[in-house]
Amino acid sequence: MVTTATPERTRPPGLLRTPGVYVPQSDTFLLQEAMEREPLRPGAEVLDVGTGSGALALAAARRGARVTAVDTSWRAVLTTRVNAALAGHRVEVLHGDLLAPAAGRRFDLIVGNPPYVPAPQARPPRRGPAVAWDAGPDGRAVLDRICDGAAALLRPHGVLLLVHSALCGVAPTLERLRCTGFEPDVVDREKVPFGPVMTSRAAWLRQRGLIAPGEDKEELVIVRADRI
Repeated sequence: MVTTATPERTRPPGLLRTPGVYVPQSDTFLLQEAMEREPLRPGAEVLDVGTGSGALALAAARRGARVTAVDTSWRAVLTTRVNAALAGHRVEVLHGDLLAPAAGRRFDLIVGNPPYVPAPQARPPRRGPAVAWDAGPDGRAVLDRICDGAAALLRPHGVLLLVHSALCGVAPTLERLRCTGFEPDVVDREKVPFGPVMTSRAAWLRQRGLIAPGEDKEELVIVRADRI
């Protein structure tokens, strides 16, 4: 069942913020709510891809999961390590590109909040704050790579949870996951006001036909995919 909501949310208390590291926002919280509904057994293996400041990794650790977190940013890696230590949770935090640092391992749950904002540049940036959100002209430069590689890291009947904007296409995500061994579905939708990034490129998005004149909200979706 798809749920829709627009609750007021705030940053988790005690979470260290570091300049240049993605601060948990509506997409993070929506994904966390979906993760909280998953029946994780104690000791379940969870992979948080693109962990940022570690909000999702810590939420899984609080439930007794064995958590591995990955980020391409050393600042994010160090921030998550500090946040885990401050919270008293053991989280293995790895530096590297998306799923690559966890290659050869198997998990019960993978969660991902990848960059998904369509951008004028042909390729996503390799450094700087925009690494956390810019994802090429169609917004799928990182998302597709997760869809293509996640099945190899999940146990049978493991679950992948992804959050992204409807602007980069929901149907392509579902189709790509079906083709790689999943049964996917959209389980949450939420409309949120444009933030500074979306507002700054609204004219370009309108020119591309991705938003309508006067549109100032984007729809976030949670895709839940069962590994067949």
